[in-house]
Amino acid sequence: MKKIFLSVALVSMTFALAQKKEIAAAAKAVEAGDISTANTQLASAEAAMGGKTYLVEPSVLEQYYYAKGMSLLKAGKNAEGAGFLAKMTDLGTTKIYSGKDSSKNKVYFVGKEEADKSGIQGLKEETYTPSLTGKIGATINPLIEKANKAAVDFYTAKNYSAAAPKFQEVYDLLKAGGQDNKQYLYYAGLNYALGQNKDQAIKVYNELIDSGFTGAETSYTAKNKKSGEVEPLSKTAWDLYKKMGASSDYTDFKTEQSKSIEQELYETNAVLLVENENYEAALKLIEKGLVKFPKSAKLAEFQGTAYFKSGKMDEFVSSLKNQVSKNPNDPNNWYNLGVLQSKDPATEAEAAASYKKAVELKPDYVQAWQNLTYLTMGDDGKAIDDYNAAKKAGKTDLANKIIEARRARLAAALPYAEKWYQHDADNLDTVRLLKGLYQSNRNDAKFQEFKAKEAAMSAAGK
Repeated sequence: MKKIFLSVALVSMTFALAQKKEIAAAAKAVEAGDISTANTQLASAEAAMGGKTYLVEPSVLEQYYYAKGMSLLKAGKNAEGAGFLAKMTDLGTTKIYSGKDSSKNKVYFVGKEEADKSGIQGLKEETYTPSLTGKIGATINPLIEKANKAAVDFYTAKNYSAAAPKFQEVYDLLKAGGQDNKQYLYYAGLNYALGQNKDQAIKVYNELIDSGFTGAETSYTAKNKKSGEVEPLSKTAWDLYKKMGASSDYTDFKTEQSKSIEQELYETNAVLLVENENYEAALKLIEKGLVKFPKSAKLAEFQGTAYFKSGKMDEFVSSLKNQVSKNPNDPNNWYNLGVLQSKDPATEAEAAASYKKAVELKPDYVQAWQNLTYLTMGDDGKAIDDYNAAKKAGKTDLANKIIEARRARLAAALPYAEKWYQHDADNLDTVRLLKGLYQSNRNDAKFQEFKAKEAAMSAAGK
């Protein structure tokens, strides 16, 4: 007897037919309220799919999302079920890319990103119109109201970790019903961020940014002639009543545009990515954001931070200089630039100028006065070692030059140290430094004054 071998294409067709039957049976079982049978059929279909939903044609995939989502809702797993039901709407709002893979299997990728990831060439762009969304309204409407109340209550109680998934649930349930209201997705992302769930917050903010969501909405109102009250109207009704003119029941037609939050989305996501140490993704997002919002000081600041923390020092210095040029009245920008410039002996003069600009803008900038003092003093320990070495070697002239140069530096540093002390008088290190500088500059009265201060502070345990 000859052995019979099925071709790869025939095997794939057999699996596809089995999946169709199982998914169709699951959908019917859900509608009949037989959740146990639905789950059995779904488990069998999922085992055959192995997560490769792109092998399932859109009409069957919609049935799968419907059956899976509804069975989860019936089991009380509302958030998870809402997520599956929302994917039904995605099938209708996202392009489908179909074709065949290297094994001649028919494939259906939802969205260009997934299609591009596949690497399959020559895919055909198609559209699909969902047919099952009308069947879920009666089930999801009370769940939407319940989830929204819970989300608001959690948020009011500042329980952001609990509020976030509830707002996500509201968004998914609304989306399942055909209403893609990303304002609720924004609320979810905001609460994930407030609840320190950075991974989920980043995921949501990426989705919002990639979708082009701005949060800007137009509201339509008109005054009811009978009641005299100003009422909100849909755009369709507003347009209709306005066109009716004097015969309309409304007057005083007005529109109002809410403020865009797109810049906030970029800025918040940038800081989340930096805090999550995902510097490359942060820099990519910031670069994109600065094209849209070139005057955003926050994006520029986060860009510098990402450069610094990722070790890209040349880019960091360039970023700081760019920030200084855009916002020359920010003392922090000048201070940060001074810190970087002070690390290279060739740019110490520039560092001093940057610190001076920082204290000019912010006279009580303690760290800037401190850094300016030590920068002007130079490496005092090395100067003393060089002096001792020259003296020991009998090089008197060289030793004298070294000590005179040291005195000149300490004299130049004294005014900065005094400013430092003026704004940081309780710092024992400042007092000790000034005591030494006064001694070096042969100001015995001040030396004795600060020697006494040092003793008193040391005794007080400061």
